[in-house]
Amino acid sequence: MGKLGISIYEEKTTEKEIYDYIDKAQEAGFSRIFSCLLSVTETKDNIVNKFKKINDYAHGKGFEVIVDVSPRVFDELGISYKDLTFFKEIGADGLRLDAGYSGLEESLMTFNPQGLKIEINMSNNTNYIDTIIDYMPNKENLIACHNFYPHRYSGLNFEHFIKCTDRFKKHGLRTAAFITSTKDGTFGPWPVTDGLPTLEIHRELPIDVQAKHLIALGNIDDIIISNCYPSDEELNSLSTMRKDMVTFDIIVNEKIPHIEKKILFEEMHFNRGDFSDNLIRSTQSRVKYKGHDFKLFNAPEIIKKGDVIIESSEYGHYAGEVQIAVKDMKNSGKSNVVGRIREEEIFLIDYIKPWQKFSFRHHN
Repeated sequence: MGKLGISIYEEKTTEKEIYDYIDKAQEAGFSRIFSCLLSVTETKDNIVNKFKKINDYAHGKGFEVIVDVSPRVFDELGISYKDLTFFKEIGADGLRLDAGYSGLEESLMTFNPQGLKIEINMSNNTNYIDTIIDYMPNKENLIACHNFYPHRYSGLNFEHFIKCTDRFKKHGLRTAAFITSTKDGTFGPWPVTDGLPTLEIHRELPIDVQAKHLIALGNIDDIIISNCYPSDEELNSLSTMRKDMVTFDIIVNEKIPHIEKKILFEEMHFNRGDFSDNLIRSTQSRVKYKGHDFKLFNAPEIIKKGDVIIESSEYGHYAGEVQIAVKDMKNSGKSNVVGRIREEEIFLIDYIKPWQKFSFRHHN
């Protein structure tokens, strides 16, 4: 997993609020900032003064700062793609091209003497990135980031998102996408405030579930909160979850015995390589606890999608195997349902591939 990021909009808020947010985010393990010049209307000197102050503060807290621009902003500020000194002056570590050039310019920009990262907008499935690669850029300085979408129903279609991301990933580039706070009263760079996700299906989901979805997909390195300001609970939920694998929050059956609980929360889980349509199967625990008497204590007639199962000893050599139901099915009468995945996360089951690792944690 790459970095967790936040976004700041200098023209929409006070310096104090921005500094407080940077402090909170740093404590929560965040280390990247998306900053936006597309919506700024001030003079070049004012921009340099304000942005440099904030960016220097962010650097002091260990953040990398990428600034969103476009050829239009270059023209308005009198900047040439051949000379990126301005971005060093404002204390940026890189610039994101919301709209780009022909490919040659981008490749030349990656050799800038300031060592700035050049970030490409990755929400269009065109040959644009392939063209940049054909022009032999310095790939060390080339990264990519999706858009966010303030207007409800305008976020990316999921299949399109996958195709775009794959196109960039095949070149080995570091990728990023946006998740959105669902707290009331948040804002982004534009007047619309319906949330700011990359993917439309994320717009109403809890922020940690959005992040877990991107982690499950395994093709996005950096995950950035797009709007200001998320709640402390939202920051904490991202701070405390694993970033290297999907963690399912589960509601545990109150009758669960000690060993079954230990298996859920202390063992390494991964889906077997011989893939099933019905179950995600984590089988190491049945080897480790071979011979233990797994008593039957909760065997409902129907097992529902999202139920977490540990097989009882009545199932012979399957005793102690952990399973997640991928669809509703009839219980043989031998399977204990030990818990259930939190409802908002059940769809994540569909993204767990053969051999993929996952873990469980108590849902509060």
